[in-house]
Amino acid sequence: MDAAFTAEQDEMRRTLREILGKRCGPDEVKAAVRTAAGYDHELWQQLSRQLGLPGTAVAEEYGGVGCTPADLALACEETGRVLLPSPLLATAGLVAPLIGALGTPAQRSALLPPLAAGTLTAALAVPGPALAIALALTGDNTLGEWSGGGRAGGVQARGGEDGGWRLYGEAAQVLDGHSAGLLLVAAHTGGFARSRTLLFLVRADAPGLVRTRQATLDETRPQGRVQLRDVEAELLGGGGDGGDVSGVLAATGRTAATLLAAEAVGAASQALSRTVEYVRQREQFGRAVGSFQAVKHRLADLYVQVQAARSAAYYAAWDPDQGGLALAQALEALRLTAGEAIQLHGGIGFTWEHDAHLYFKRAAADELLFGPAHRLRAHAAQRAGLFPARDAAPERTAV
Repeated sequence: MDAAFTAEQDEMRRTLREILGKRCGPDEVKAAVRTAAGYDHELWQQLSRQLGLPGTAVAEEYGGVGCTPADLALACEETGRVLLPSPLLATAGLVAPLIGALGTPAQRSALLPPLAAGTLTAALAVPGPALAIALALTGDNTLGEWSGGGRAGGVQARGGEDGGWRLYGEAAQVLDGHSAGLLLVAAHTGGFARSRTLLFLVRADAPGLVRTRQATLDETRPQGRVQLRDVEAELLGGGGDGGDVSGVLAATGRTAATLLAAEAVGAASQALSRTVEYVRQREQFGRAVGSFQAVKHRLADLYVQVQAARSAAYYAAWDPDQGGLALAQALEALRLTAGEAIQLHGGIGFTWEHDAHLYFKRAAADELLFGPAHRLRAHAAQRAGLFPARDAAPERTAV
């Protein structure tokens, strides 16, 4: 294993950091999240045209760059540094891999090129706060309860005599659900006895589709509520069975966890850097705050946390099966670093408008949406077989 970055990866990091440094200061981020879409559309187009960012993990035959998940994780570390509000995670991290894995040749040819070019954005619509379970990050996604369980609630799919599908129901807390041009909706079909979760494609202009933006703790991750009122939909994969939905969702979840871990590492690193810079300049009792030993110890502990999380994220980029553990460590590092940043900025840090709160909100919101960390670790341990099943009979030992 060669853990060194290639010259191309270093150049991508440098170029991306340069662009974001000019266009993504705290004031620009706050202005972007208050637009209707929740992000800077012009900047998104620049990142798409100049760097091919949304097509990083899309195969070249569909207009993508054809890179590895490590390249996209490297980009996410840079976008995380500035808390870039963009459709990158929902489009390139969630929907594009699902279409690539489950879509028919016609669906892939029609949808992946515009997704890779950034001209079409997409969102994965999962009912309620069940995204972490749907992606098999905090629990088993094969049971199906996360999408409605075949009973009332969630989203239901009904097949017609003409072979088409109609969707009914609601999904809240959908990342970029209010603005995406394409929705990939998880819905139950088959009733209670033959209940099964399938994925369906829904265009933004479909009759009966109602979308509203929701108020969120972290405005840099805009979310929407999606209501489906007898909406026409296309089954992803066709053929009536939709493929191994739970397995592909779990694989996508592991890669998405790696991207989220890289984002959290970038955010934690930037929060720490800004805090170090502040305590070097801020004086108290005639000397810089950062010169006090207690402050140095706190910053040193944070540095170790961030570097450990970075190592875990880089390893997960090489082995996505470790994505859940890397995400748990990165989220904890971001939460601790953002909290200490507020503390060490003193009175100004406690003002709600200070930039440190942007990082604290990202840490809290990501744990609510994709965690929490202890459940990420518990599920990873269960998958690895570290603990026996609860219903297993204990072994008898001779006395």
